[in-house]
Amino acid sequence: MDEASISAVDLALVDRRTAARARRWRWWTVARAVIASVIGLIWLIPLLWSVVTAFRSERDPVSRGLLWTMPPGLESFADAWNAAPFPLYYLNTIIIVTGILAVQLVTITLAGYAFGRLSFPGKNVLFAIAMLQFMVPAAALIVPNYQTIRALGLIDNRLGIMLPAFASGFGIFVMTQAFRALPGEFEDAARIDGANWWQVLWHVYVPLGQPSLVAFAVVSVCYHWNDFLWPLIVTNTPASRPLTVGLASFIQSSESGAEWQLIMAGTLLTAMPLLIAFFIFQRRFISSFIHSGLRA
Repeated sequence: MDEASISAVDLALVDRRTAARARRWRWWTVARAVIASVIGLIWLIPLLWSVVTAFRSERDPVSRGLLWTMPPGLESFADAWNAAPFPLYYLNTIIIVTGILAVQLVTITLAGYAFGRLSFPGKNVLFAIAMLQFMVPAAALIVPNYQTIRALGLIDNRLGIMLPAFASGFGIFVMTQAFRALPGEFEDAARIDGANWWQVLWHVYVPLGQPSLVAFAVVSVCYHWNDFLWPLIVTNTPASRPLTVGLASFIQSSESGAEWQLIMAGTLLTAMPLLIAFFIFQRRFISSFIHSGLRA
């Protein structure tokens, strides 16, 4: 065989192998899509059932599943809204979530800059202590936190709910890694221009670390909006209860009983703000997680 024939055979073998890889890749892509669709459907069924039940008429039996036998309506939402002080629960939740986030953004930014860009004695030891805050289960800290809040006289107070969350070990870790990964030339240029440490932090590191701050803000808001155990322990009256504790009280009340339409309507009233915010700002959320290096 001449060289041309050998080259033609080699090219044919390469083409067959490439085609085989392409077929395997297509099958694997289809299989991943099917698996993801099945998992998504499994996750979506309870949400669909909640929505269908919340819009179901009181005369429409819940045993019908995902099908309506009567026209849907908003009566359950109106009854749930009037049966519990949801406006007060919303106000408490918004104050608690925004208050925690505002303080956390300050503390994690300052701590992240200190651990990520500064050198001082005992830095590694202090950083390890800060990391213990999110390595230890939150349930293990309930008793000492409760004793501290009671000693401060903050039981049944919104500040008592917020105080243990003002410093976030997870946030400190995220911002430390974000600031540590940034080039030092930006800080050197700012120092040459006469900027002090606060100006360097505010005008250089905070803008460059914005994706990590936004990603952490999403995690913080979702976590504290849905937090239940700690607010349940330190609140006694509706005056300071967030939505999660208020919803539990509403479900246990004799008025709601086993009326699933009211229960699901109250549940959707609690979760609706986060769902709406995600659908509106989902591109911004996903972009922030991608640029920060976090995985949702």
